[in-house]
Amino acid sequence: MPSLQDPLLIYSDLDGTLLDIHTYSWDPALGWLEIFKNNQIPVILCSSKTAAEMLAIQSDLGLDGLPFIAENGAVIQLDARWNDHPHAPRLINGSPHDDIVKIINQLRHDEGYKFTSFDDVDVRVIGEWTGLTRERATLARLHEASVTLIWRDSDEQMAAFARALETLGLHFVQGARFWHILDARGGKDQAINWLTEQYRQREGKVPVTLGLGDGPNDAPLLDSVDYAVVVKGINRLGVQLHNDTPERVYHTQQEGPEGWREGLDHYLAS
Repeated sequence: MPSLQDPLLIYSDLDGTLLDIHTYSWDPALGWLEIFKNNQIPVILCSSKTAAEMLAIQSDLGLDGLPFIAENGAVIQLDARWNDHPHAPRLINGSPHDDIVKIINQLRHDEGYKFTSFDDVDVRVIGEWTGLTRERATLARLHEASVTLIWRDSDEQMAAFARALETLGLHFVQGARFWHILDARGGKDQAINWLTEQYRQREGKVPVTLGLGDGPNDAPLLDSVDYAVVVKGINRLGVQLHNDTPERVYHTQQEGPEGWREGLDHYLAS
């Protein structure tokens, strides 16, 4: 079991995990966030959200300056102290957003796939879809290396669309509420492995990693850490892991930030 005395790294999803999926509240998590801050344990946010959104959320949570993983791993923000790093302040994995938009719009034109992306609508609609304020909905449109969309076609068409994307070197990833497209060179697993190695090199210690997530797109995150918390979520498919042994994985009874706290209590409260 991990402990607060370990060189611990906490990797956490946001919506439905650290943040309530409906209200975006994180109140139940405050106790552990304070403990981690006092023990200088990094809480590394790992989400489908844009970097612009995550910088704002970091500020809300008192996590300024720490690394984060945005757009499902397509974007990695480095620790603010690593200004000598060749990729500082931010690493982009793979194809930029505008290139992906051109590809999927061409596929939609040629094959008739039905979907609506964040690029197809204005800030007001994104606010209606997400429940975000106008200011935060504006930040949600600032993709750098991925596309977020609502799928509006059949399962058969979805499978064909995913195959077409794969041949073009792109991933089609399901989140808690939306679908996301990013370069296959990205991904939460690659991003976590890369960041963990940076910490090992910088700190001279092998980190112990603990991850928390609730959606299908969190499986790469949870498969990449030493200890995992599957927070009870709203997605009917759940989270399918390669290694789901009780020694490594804890499934919570509670949802959202209450489940986040429950999972950390399980591993670290003693």
